[in-house]
Amino acid sequence: MPETSLAAKPHYPILDGLRGVAAIIVVTFHLTEPLGTGHLDILVNHGYLAVDFFFLLSGFVIGYAYDDRWQKMTVGTFFKRRIERLQPMVILGMTLGAIGFYFTDSTIWPIIHTIPLWKMLLVLLIGYTILPIPLSMDIRGWQEMHPLNSVGWSLFFEYIANILYAIGIRKFSKTALSILVLIAAIALAHLAITSPNGDVSGGWTLNAEQLRVGITRTMYPFFAGLLLSRIAKPKHIKNAFLWCSLLVAIVLYMPRIGGADHVWMNGIYESICIIIVFPLIVYMGASGMVHSQTESKICKFLGDISYPLYLVHYPLVYFYVAWISNNKGTTIVQAWPYALLILIGSIILAYVALKWYDEPIRKWLRKKWG
Repeated sequence: MPETSLAAKPHYPILDGLRGVAAIIVVTFHLTEPLGTGHLDILVNHGYLAVDFFFLLSGFVIGYAYDDRWQKMTVGTFFKRRIERLQPMVILGMTLGAIGFYFTDSTIWPIIHTIPLWKMLLVLLIGYTILPIPLSMDIRGWQEMHPLNSVGWSLFFEYIANILYAIGIRKFSKTALSILVLIAAIALAHLAITSPNGDVSGGWTLNAEQLRVGITRTMYPFFAGLLLSRIAKPKHIKNAFLWCSLLVAIVLYMPRIGGADHVWMNGIYESICIIIVFPLIVYMGASGMVHSQTESKICKFLGDISYPLYLVHYPLVYFYVAWISNNKGTTIVQAWPYALLILIGSIILAYVALKWYDEPIRKWLRKKWG
């Protein structure tokens, strides 16, 4: 998911801001998802593509931050930096999920109150490592590899991409990396167009089919972002944050393409968005400049809260999903005040977590690890 560059290098503030825009849209996706009857009529229909956008952003910024550091940095140092950046919020996100686990009383999760405390705590401890749990340990009944905090699956694949980069792909020439990215793009398009639902949604279950989805969703965007960081020559683009934010919103809020009869059309749409549009957005964002102190503050705020927001919002969404499932027939008109409350509450919680937990812990880890 999100990434920040090393302190000695300047940030791309617009890319920080875009990460926050996408994170907020993810929350709106999860808030509208339980109001749909299936994958065809969710109001924020392509919100899950934000994960693919995060992977591309991460690959780009990691290439920018680390590619020229390897003569002075070991693989171990790289992993320490990644753990310092990612793991504190993973631990908090899983803990919040565990705190709320037995309180999300709903007919949608009848299994919850049959789960002994020791088993929930074991799943929590495994969750702290971001390693996936097998289906035999599913304690929610949604077949998720992280049932205490659903979004953990993408962090698992983020780590896989980081490991692949550090142990070998960082050494690829531009040509070799281009070939890898091309093969990954073909695999992604094949997945999107031929999948039963005509989309790339999935990757959160520990079985062969879903692992394929997760790996395919990770390989192209992450390493396309890495390639983009090596070959892009940014040019000055006016109002880049505004235009890029609009493009991200259009892609993610786009209604379903093709309907139930032509699901492959939606697969083509998603392939184009991930393979072409997302790299274009990142290139534009890297080419733009912030033009006012207000825009700079907005981008910084959105970038700062993006990762905490991603990790803390879903424990709150569980309560919202339980409420909707207990009140059959709930409409968007009835649900929106509660959805807005969850959205605002998630942003506040993310900011509190950032300032009172994440930044102090990361500062302590940097000091401890030198």
